[in-house]
Amino acid sequence: MFLAAAMAAVAIAPANAAQSCGRASWYALTSKTASGERMDPSKLTAAHPKLRFGTKVEVVNPRNGKSVTVRINDRGPFIKGRVIDLSKAAAGRIGIIRSGVAKVCYRVVS
Repeated sequence: MFLAAAMAAVAIAPANAAQSCGRASWYALTSKTASGERMDPSKLTAAHPKLRFGTKVEVVNPRNGKSVTVRINDRGPFIKGRVIDLSKAAAGRIGIIRSGVAKVCYRVVS
């Protein structure tokens, strides 16, 4: 039921904003990210293969309606079929810690 609402929310994003649905995972490393900053699992950050570092993205879990806004600071995911990797904190906000991987929709907000 919420998937339709999540898709509608993505559909109203500005035409030039990247938007997509797909599988997301999370990671909690503490190594340096592709942007050069240290990964902090407690921050609301994410990895995306193409979006510029610093881009803010709203990620929605259509199964429970929870959303989180993250800042892109890394590259990835590097596993086929995944569209975004979230920090552990971000994954916790949308309820995907236990499953590890879940379908999400996201849109660029700034």
